[in-house]
Amino acid sequence: MTTPIEASLQRDSRIKKWEPLVWLLAFAAPLLMPSHSLLVSEIAITALFAMSLDLILGYTGIVSLGHAAFFGMGAYSAALFAKLVMPDPLVGLLVATLLATILGAACSVTVLRGSDLTRLMVTLGVGLILLELANKLDWLTGGADGLQGVVMGPVLGLFEFDLNGKTAAWYSLSITLLLFILMRRWIHSPFGAGLKAIRDNRLRAASIGINVNRRIAIIYTLAAGVAGAAGGLMAQTTGFASLDLFAFDRSADLMLMLVIGGTGWLWGGITGAVVFKLLHTVISNLTPQYWTFWIGLFLVVLVLVGRERLLSPKTWFRKRAA
Repeated sequence: MTTPIEASLQRDSRIKKWEPLVWLLAFAAPLLMPSHSLLVSEIAITALFAMSLDLILGYTGIVSLGHAAFFGMGAYSAALFAKLVMPDPLVGLLVATLLATILGAACSVTVLRGSDLTRLMVTLGVGLILLELANKLDWLTGGADGLQGVVMGPVLGLFEFDLNGKTAAWYSLSITLLLFILMRRWIHSPFGAGLKAIRDNRLRAASIGINVNRRIAIIYTLAAGVAGAAGGLMAQTTGFASLDLFAFDRSADLMLMLVIGGTGWLWGGITGAVVFKLLHTVISNLTPQYWTFWIGLFLVVLVLVGRERLLSPKTWFRKRAA
């Protein structure tokens, strides 16, 4: 007999009616807007990166300002693998994801103890350490000039990366969709329910038998792997890896995206990434010097007025799905 908790998890894990339509529109975007294919690819990668942070922030309550460390690790791993070993994008992406996952496992011990402020400083420190290492090891990483000339082979041996970016867009969207489905299974499982219990009250979660430290370490490691996959995609689709992939502002931008889209909801990361990248693109074209002012103003209005009153995509989707 199905318990109420199992029934709730099964209900939440069901695909909503509007979700296939959204993904179909996303995959059709390179055909409908061929001149913006590279933007579609960048949005897909950014959305994947934002969802990886939401795994630890929205579902576990772990605040991090160094999530770009795993993104940069994945990017440099994929780029170096393509230059030094073989240019196959799928194998390179797998290697990048694996190395970022290992780094996440090593860093997971840093978020198990201490307050939120301690975690902020430690996670930020890890990102800065990797940034400096990438800068100093210029014989390997290119240093301040970045790792240039990354040439990728065709995806599955069939689809060449083109200048218009259509292959890059479909490749990025496919990996993002695949990992989205995987992350959805994680959070709508007993493991994910335990994470939400930890987020709501860590002491109470421990008192009912949940191994808090183990679950935090596992989800932090998995989130690092997803972020590494996003970084690998960025390096493969742009043919370049630079120090700014480790920069603090990249992690801070993720926070802004989750403020826009909402935390504890995978579609919040996607919504935030879409809105943020579109605002960035449109506003920076109009006022290149002051685009951050207008995005900041938008965030202030969003916080003061409230996401619900502005009828966020999260609310809109949920109303349609109800």
